[in-house]
Amino acid sequence: MSSTLTAPVQPAPTRAVSRRVSSLLTLPEVRWAALALGLFAFGGLFQLVGAPAWTWWTAYLACYVAGGWEPGLAGLRELREKTLDVDLLMVVAAIAAAAIGQVLDGALLIVIFATSGALEALATKRTQDSVTALLDLAPDEATRVNPDGTTGVVLARDLVVGDVVLVRPGERIAADGVVVQGSSDVDQSSITGESMPVVRGPGADVFAGTMNGTGALRVRASVAAAETVVARIVTMVEEASATKARTQLFVEKIEQRYSVGMVTVTVALLAVPLLLGAEFQPTLLRAITFMIVASPCAVVLATMPPLLSAIANAGRHGVLVKSAVVMEQLGLTDTVALDKTGTLTQGHPEVVEVVPVAPVVDSASYGDSASYGNSASYGEAESSRALALAAAAETSSQHPLGAAVVRAAGVRGLELVPATDFQSVPGRGVRATVGGVVVEVLAPSAAPALDTVAARAVSAIEGQGGTAVVVVLDGVASAILGLHDAVRPDAAQAVADLAALTSNPPLLLTGDNAAAAARLAEGVGIAEVSAGLLPDEKADRISDLQSRGRHVLLVGDGVNDAPAMAAAHLGVAMGRRGSDLALQTADAVVIRDELSAIPKVVDLSRRARRVVVANLVLAGCVILALSVWDLVGTLPLPLGVAGHEGSTVVVGLNGLRLLRAQAWERAGRGRA
Repeated sequence: MSSTLTAPVQPAPTRAVSRRVSSLLTLPEVRWAALALGLFAFGGLFQLVGAPAWTWWTAYLACYVAGGWEPGLAGLRELREKTLDVDLLMVVAAIAAAAIGQVLDGALLIVIFATSGALEALATKRTQDSVTALLDLAPDEATRVNPDGTTGVVLARDLVVGDVVLVRPGERIAADGVVVQGSSDVDQSSITGESMPVVRGPGADVFAGTMNGTGALRVRASVAAAETVVARIVTMVEEASATKARTQLFVEKIEQRYSVGMVTVTVALLAVPLLLGAEFQPTLLRAITFMIVASPCAVVLATMPPLLSAIANAGRHGVLVKSAVVMEQLGLTDTVALDKTGTLTQGHPEVVEVVPVAPVVDSASYGDSASYGNSASYGEAESSRALALAAAAETSSQHPLGAAVVRAAGVRGLELVPATDFQSVPGRGVRATVGGVVVEVLAPSAAPALDTVAARAVSAIEGQGGTAVVVVLDGVASAILGLHDAVRPDAAQAVADLAALTSNPPLLLTGDNAAAAARLAEGVGIAEVSAGLLPDEKADRISDLQSRGRHVLLVGDGVNDAPAMAAAHLGVAMGRRGSDLALQTADAVVIRDELSAIPKVVDLSRRARRVVVANLVLAGCVILALSVWDLVGTLPLPLGVAGHEGSTVVVGLNGLRLLRAQAWERAGRGRA
């Protein structure tokens, strides 16, 4: 009988996301913002307890220096380039506030802008560690075979086309090339995304940075070191990171015009009345009042708190969004491209079917059913016995398929008898003696001649994109094991949610073979599939979609996904199995590998964008009303400060609503 096995999700290595975040805390912007916030708190405390005025004035002025020197200096540099930005105006407004005794308001402006600058620095910092991590895939040295048959260790970068390299078991291949001698299982997942190692023998292509299995290979380099697939990935990531325009927030887009207009009106409020004979003191007071009420504090808070609150909420639910810009842009997604291995799937093979067979079985009893081995002569006992013997033989194997067989036996609670005389032959399988039975777990091509039933079982498994192995007991093919890369349990629902949320259905981009890709796509509800893609081809596919006006979000986990992530508008990496390069190239990371979190964070971004728009309208109306009042009438300074700070508090609290757990739940239900 055919049996389906359900294996628990295996724990994957925890990635050092916290270590990378901690390293960002050394940024000077963060240190100065923290110092400014601390000084502001001390000043407020001294003022609250009635300490002498010089104490809290000193604390506030120190806050000015700590948080204002850097944006002020940057603003002066921009001014030298004939560009006026809000940072400089913020410093001027803060100094003006202090000049008329409102040192608290000025310090608050300083703290807000210093904190905003620190968050931006944290969010946008892209280190070169990602490229370094990728380069580490390819070994620094290689064992070159000399023409006289001797070998010598050389630098991998010194290899030239035609050099023959010896690759020992367990080593990484040092060059793109063709196998000229030997046979081995090669793990190519870092380049092609294939979920299982593939047999590579004479005439087969191999890639630098991929991991050799248990056999020894001799590889003739076919390209120079600078032209390997790994090297091209490095180049593509660097180029895409340098050329991908950073989408500006709305406030930043209007910053220049706003700044020029604000300065022009302020100068006019001071100069024109003085030229007409007005008194200096009230004229200066009106200009300073205008500077304060027209300052962009409320506008900045209108933008950042909703986005930062959404980032914090997403983080609590396992999605690390790296910047406010990313959170803003997630809501624009109209096309989602998904990788296969490690993204829609668990990234490791699992035994999902055991088909007991024997040389003398009436093949008619199997019919055309998708479930094999339904003969009354064979049942659960035969299935379990074959699996237990295969697992016992595979216990000493280092091959991922062998590990999957052992896991499957563990799931069934099968007792394994110790094996002896273990042998492993790359490209063929393993052989061992288990309880007096000679057990072989072989690739179909290496197994004894299969009868019709066994051959049909193998064909059916491979036709569905799986991997078939034959369990041979004492020279007789006794069972066929079907292995597939396990699909994530929430994959189908996530695909459906993304299809409902975006204007275009999700598509699958994978380096795996077409049969495996088609089977997976059918199972999770994806209609458009592109299979057999190398990293540069994935990036080209993304670029093609974007050239047609699509706003593309790519979800992946491997090194081979990094160029496409860099090319896409946004990239999301799976955190548990994701490569360091993918995690660092991505704009967001799904820490717990929950695909269902992706449509939720996209919807949460859309809600955050709506809150930003509402806040900007409110802040703009308050600034406009207070400014007009000051221009056409007499706006008392305390009332102007109260109105300005009041609008700041309102928009800030409105944005902080997205911190609530209900915001994530409502996003999950797709409600505004």
